[in-house]
Amino acid sequence: MIELDALTKRYGGTVAVDGLTFTVKPGRVTGFLGPNGAGKSTTMRMIVGLDRPTSGSAAVDGKPYAALDAPLRAVGAVLDAAPLHKGRSGHAHLEFLAATHGIPRSRITEVLELVGMAGAAKRRAGGYSLGMSQRLGIAAALLGDPGVVILDEPVNGLDPDGVLWIRTLLRDLAQEGRTVLVSSHLMSEMAVTADHLLIIGRGRLLADTGLEDLIDRVQVGTVLVRSPDATPLRDALVRNGATVTADDPGTATVRGLTAAEIGEIANRESLALHELTPHRASLEEAYMNLTREAVEYA
Repeated sequence: MIELDALTKRYGGTVAVDGLTFTVKPGRVTGFLGPNGAGKSTTMRMIVGLDRPTSGSAAVDGKPYAALDAPLRAVGAVLDAAPLHKGRSGHAHLEFLAATHGIPRSRITEVLELVGMAGAAKRRAGGYSLGMSQRLGIAAALLGDPGVVILDEPVNGLDPDGVLWIRTLLRDLAQEGRTVLVSSHLMSEMAVTADHLLIIGRGRLLADTGLEDLIDRVQVGTVLVRSPDATPLRDALVRNGATVTADDPGTATVRGLTAAEIGEIANRESLALHELTPHRASLEEAYMNLTREAVEYA
């Protein structure tokens, strides 16, 4: 597991990460979300020992990253696809990493095939596209067959086939019992990939929840209402705290009340209803609602 306890990082007078406490559990894909500047990348860097916390702690399987006996076998991370030696081939890059942990060359072949880079492994990294660098980074992260995988924006630079591939890979890794933590700004991807969500804003934890629970909790869905008594129904709904937007004559979109509540109000007021169709909120809508006050750049 990954465990954070009151993890805090300050840069002078700026608090980048503010007392984060959470646990990332194995066997599921955990999405790590937040607006730009929320502290996601800084948090990930502290987990793998690239930044030192001002206070608090981050541990993998009960130990700080620096105390792990064989870190590449415990944690695989991709925090930036760019830092590759431009004159070194992809294969040579993996050979260097494998040598540090006594990993056999056969494993290099396995991960190159897994990420679809076997045919380009002998080319110099300076000629790689962003997507190819991203794939090589993932190969490096998986080289030690780690139990924990941390990926920061892994779909950057990938084409649609690559996005589908990374989605399948993440779910496969979780199903194998690994701990998977992945950040992304693509809500559509998180909606079909993540089992659990950690959402931060201005360095603070806003939500530690399941995907369905978040959508249900935020309650930003709408209800399509059709009625021959549109005007009195609208007035009744507004009195009960709803926001009503007229679409066509006799049809409106209602926010702030459930379909059941609308039905009860209409019954109480003796108003006819011809249609009540709830539209559940998307992850993107729920996320935007939750982080509205935590956006650094609006």
